[in-house]
Amino acid sequence: MRYLLQVDFPHNGPFGDELSTAMEDLAKDIANEKGLISKLWTENEATKEAGGIYLFDNEEDAQRYLKKHTERLQAFGYSNIRGKIFAVNEALSALSIPTK
Repeated sequence: MRYLLQVDFPHNGPFGDELSTAMEDLAKDIANEKGLISKLWTENEATKEAGGIYLFDNEEDAQRYLKKHTERLQAFGYSNIRGKIFAVNEALSALSIPTK
């Protein structure tokens, strides 16, 4: 079973291309996380939030990464970090893929 990890936190910037440049090395490091299938980086400049949606191939690695990433964000000075883990209903998800 796959697991989705949702993380978000207050973030005052940078956003867009500046964030991409600033976090390139971190993105490459995250790509090597055990059990990680994919990550979508999320940001909302209007509400001053950032985060990510991660897909893991097992719950243990999702839990481990949430702990590691929360500690890393806190070391960067972030607080109010929210993380949730969800089991993916793969049967329903498969039905929701556009056929166009």
